[in-house]
Amino acid sequence: MTRPAVPPPRRVSMGLRERVLLWSAAFVIGLACLLLAAFGLRPTELGGVGAITIVTAYVYALAARTGGRPIIYGLLALVIGVTVLVTDKDQLRTGAAVMLSAISAVLAVMSTTPAVRFMRAARECVIAAAIAAIGSLGAIGFAPVVTVSRFQYAVLGLALLGVFVLVYRLGAGLHGLGRRGVAVVATGALLLVATLLYAELIRRYATPGLVTSLRDGVQWCRDHLGGYARPIEALLGIPALVWGTHMRARRRQGWWVCAFGVAATAPIASTFANPEVSVVEGGLSMVYSLLVGLVIGYVVIRLDLLLTGSPGAARGGAADAPRPGRRAAREAEDAAAVRPEPRRTEALL
Repeated sequence: MTRPAVPPPRRVSMGLRERVLLWSAAFVIGLACLLLAAFGLRPTELGGVGAITIVTAYVYALAARTGGRPIIYGLLALVIGVTVLVTDKDQLRTGAAVMLSAISAVLAVMSTTPAVRFMRAARECVIAAAIAAIGSLGAIGFAPVVTVSRFQYAVLGLALLGVFVLVYRLGAGLHGLGRRGVAVVATGALLLVATLLYAELIRRYATPGLVTSLRDGVQWCRDHLGGYARPIEALLGIPALVWGTHMRARRRQGWWVCAFGVAATAPIASTFANPEVSVVEGGLSMVYSLLVGLVIGYVVIRLDLLLTGSPGAARGGAADAPRPGRRAAREAEDAAAVRPEPRRTEALL
């Protein structure tokens, strides 16, 4: 008598939903540790535990989002984080803080999704800013010893390098830009360089009277508003994210515009490394930068639609068709924005 064949045991694999839930639980635990340490409710050592948890979660998320090996890179980040805290050397703790801030800035941009309408684009900017801000809290959990300007430049440089490497693949390379895309990228690069050069020239060579007046203005904002909008975030980074996510719903080259969103996420991710900035002031400054940047981004989107929208698409038919109302024109334009992308929890590549 023959025995029935026993099927081999099936390999149990964790599905996307289970991975997201597990990641979310680790993220919440890490964030809770950081907040308790930041507000002095628990010992500062708890901040180190939160920093390790956040850097592991962020590396895992970035690898998963960009089509890498999240488990391998997540475990590597965990080992490095534990090693940094155990050895307790200033250089290692500062390096870990820089890398976490840069990874947070890149992940914030990569986590965005296409936005058909402005309100969706504004929501994506808020999500990106929140991701970068939590990364900044994680960075101070490593207790770095920093020169603020050098720390900020290092984070911005690494984040720019990382995001442009990824966007080169997501945006179909340089050959897919076209004339309009090349003009947008060149303009964004010039604005970024000009902003950084202007800030550095003011810091190094401005007259004492100008420096005093600028500091007085910043101090007035701190005293009366609790914070102030940072120029590079409000004038370049946030508008680039708003316009870029809006453009991505229509053209793949919108990723190149989103890349300049690092001009917002990188400064946000290095905010709390400045010992003179409290958690409350840093949060209010982010809110003010978002508000100003969203207004500028809205204007840019309207100008883009006005200059590049086809009459037929805007009117829902032929170019010589009668002009409908604004609502019908907006619905026709939204219907034309059909370029799909993976969900936020799925890989882009």
